[in-house]
Amino acid sequence: MQVANEQFLQFAEIICAEMESSAKARGTGIAKRSPDYIRQKMLEQKAIIALTKKGDWAGFCYIETWSHNQYVANSGLIVSPLYRKSGLAKAIKHKIFELSTKKYPNAKIFGLTTGLAVMKINSDLGYEPVTYSELTQDEAFWKGCQSCVNFEILKSKDRKNCLCTAMLYDPTEKKQKRRRWFDFTKKSKVVERLTQIKQATFMKKLSKKVKQPINQILNLL
Repeated sequence: MQVANEQFLQFAEIICAEMESSAKARGTGIAKRSPDYIRQKMLEQKAIIALTKKGDWAGFCYIETWSHNQYVANSGLIVSPLYRKSGLAKAIKHKIFELSTKKYPNAKIFGLTTGLAVMKINSDLGYEPVTYSELTQDEAFWKGCQSCVNFEILKSKDRKNCLCTAMLYDPTEKKQKRRRWFDFTKKSKVVERLTQIKQATFMKKLSKKVKQPINQILNLL
């Protein structure tokens, strides 16, 4: 598995064909992409491709950016039927997520999907379910939905929702949560240390006031 480049352009046709046939088999919608579009993603090194030891195509996913790189989508996840249910989809999602955060560290990463397996993977990566209003409002993104069989549903609901579940990873929010947790942990350690000091001081004073050994007093408590 690696970042795709010009060496893998010959797989664009088969990747697009599998995307379309897979969507039809599931009875779900998909925003269609042309082989040229997939090739462009490879040339820009904005895609992850998985190959077998023999050099056959096994899986693929690519990056799209919207709203001047403020939003990133990991799109077109597809695995060859021969290698499904092997954990490859999860591995590809993790790899494309890693590539996305490296290329666009401040961007919000989002996805629209009807697949429960993809939702689980996204959740493990830190995505959270959101309303469509929290996604990019870039017209170019929503235009891509026009080739989806569910586009009329999206249109009738004024782009507020559809059959897909929207999920979002917000790096700023994650940093804030980590900072709050760090502050909480830090404060907890300080409180714990102060408590230990107070207890030690109390026991020391107590031992001076009484003649019996401290352990005998404690046994009476």
